Amino acid sequence: MSIQQHKDHILIVDDDAEIRQLLKVYLEKHGLRASTAENGVAMWKCLKQSSIDLIVLDLMMPGEDGLSLCRKLRVDSHTPIIMLTALGEETDRIVGLEMGADDYLAKPFNPRELLARINSVLRRARRLPDSAAQSEPKGKLHFAGLILDTVAHQLTSTEGAAVPLSGGEYRLLRVFLDRPNRVLSRDQLLELVSGKEAVPYDRSIDVQVGRLRKRLGDDSREPRLIKTIRSAGYVFTANVEEQN
Repeated sequence: MSIQQHKDHILIVDDDAEIRQLLKVYLEKHGLRASTAENGVAMWKCLKQSSIDLIVLDLMMPGEDGLSLCRKLRVDSHTPIIMLTALGEETDRIVGLEMGADDYLAKPFNPRELLARINSVLRRARRLPDSAAQSEPKGKLHFAGLILDTVAHQLTSTEGAAVPLSGGEYRLLRVFLDRPNRVLSRDQLLELVSGKEAVPYDRSIDVQVGRLRKRLGDDSREPRLIKTIRSAGYVFTANVEEQN
């Protein structure tokens, strides 16, 4: 008896019926399973009924928009999200990353580019960067009164209070915890966290660092954990201890 190969299940959330159908046909043609939803109500219904591996979420929709949906998703879900934004709306893209989106793509776009982004985000979601995975600890990392469980991917305070982390925030924190007291450039961080090469004026790492600082209670004006090194990048300054 043959074993059926698992197909990653992609949920396309967009109010444009033509775009939904075009993307569904294209993704299924390239070996993925695809479902569609025209708004947030349909999205939540699909998420209850099916196991979704990644959500392609349009920012501009009537009713509840993509930013609001992304924020609600991130309350208790680490499902990867690729946000679709209007061309040139940098502010929306930055806010989307702050809300927890894993990547963004500006409309209009080539379906091949979206497919490449989907595959890249899915790979990142399933593993840490190769350079970090070689020494993947199977235990808990203690730092600055916080504990990161590297098996459950959960961050808590020493008192047991949960600190929510998106998938991108977890990966960035792991990169820092694996390399304490080492200056890392923005290009290095982007490569280690997302496997992408930096492009001119790409501010996504700065946005992710700012978001992670908030999660860790680190004052962005006078950070004590993730310090900015002018013209060089960032350095994680806390002591890190590994415990099984």
